[in-house]
Amino acid sequence: MRLLLKSFSLLFILLFLLQNLSSAQLNDITDSLKKKISINSSQTFNTRSAIIHSAIIPGWGQINNKKYWKLPIVYGALGTTAYLFNRNIKQYKDARSAYALAIDGDPSNDYLIKQPYYTVKDQPERIRTFRNQVRQDVDYCVVFFIFFWGLNVADAAVDAHLKTFDVSENLSINIKPGYSPMAHTSGLNLVFNVK
Repeated sequence: MRLLLKSFSLLFILLFLLQNLSSAQLNDITDSLKKKISINSSQTFNTRSAIIHSAIIPGWGQINNKKYWKLPIVYGALGTTAYLFNRNIKQYKDARSAYALAIDGDPSNDYLIKQPYYTVKDQPERIRTFRNQVRQDVDYCVVFFIFFWGLNVADAAVDAHLKTFDVSENLSINIKPGYSPMAHTSGLNLVFNVK
């Protein structure tokens, strides 16, 4: 709750400061942003190298595109799935071992069963069910790791491709009422004007 209040307070202060900026200051900020955009658009960003770099080492394409703020997101997603994979592999091995010891019919080796499986050693089906669930979680971790790696590559490629995208003032969008003869309905049309 305190974090939410602090966030709203910070947002309110920022909006208050932006409201009090004079139009000359806003023009200066706009001019500096235009200069930065023209500098960035003059640089060449190779989409192919961004794809290859991100496919080799996650985050390398984001570094090439100078989007350093995306690195914690990339490594957070991949690191979390790698951590969960390792944790699930350990649980799977423990459950597999406990299940094998529980069904072998030899009560003299029951002391080898780790907790929490020892308390349910007389119910090996529960251990087997847990083992199968953890094995499924391992598979999901692999799928999500591959998905996040591919998302990292796609992000680097799209970002490199859009680096030189035109964001000039000659672009506009209008919302106009319209009619769809195919659906026989009225609605809103988005009209893009590129001059």
